[in-house]
Amino acid sequence: MAHYPSELKYTKDHEWARVEDDDVVRIGITSYAVEHLGDVTLIDLPSVGTDIQAQERFGDIESVKTVSELFSPVSGEVVEVNEDLESSPEDVNEGPYEKGWLVAIKMSDPGEVARLMDAAAYEEFLTSLD
Repeated sequence: MAHYPSELKYTKDHEWARVEDDDVVRIGITSYAVEHLGDVTLIDLPSVGTDIQAQERFGDIESVKTVSELFSPVSGEVVEVNEDLESSPEDVNEGPYEKGWLVAIKMSDPGEVARLMDAAAYEEFLTSLD
């Protein structure tokens, strides 16, 4: 059974969000997404300074099985990109909640985090998918 850290918030698109400051959120994909993708081979992420809207596509993740779009859980400006993923996309498979994070966003509306699911709600959502 996959583990979903309780301090994170989750989306129905299988992204997670970790609030790090009052207005900065680090984003990645869940272990559920990693299991369904298989071995990640390439990740296309936006540049620092890019403005992103909540629930809009901000990049792509490619695996041996498929290419999936990445959707932002919040609106704001990209302030950090995990550049290590360029040469080591497998970091997402090895640690989706640690070294496999994707981007950090300075939120334009921190209230958007309240619309995301907690770990229990995300796990409940996953049971509806099986």
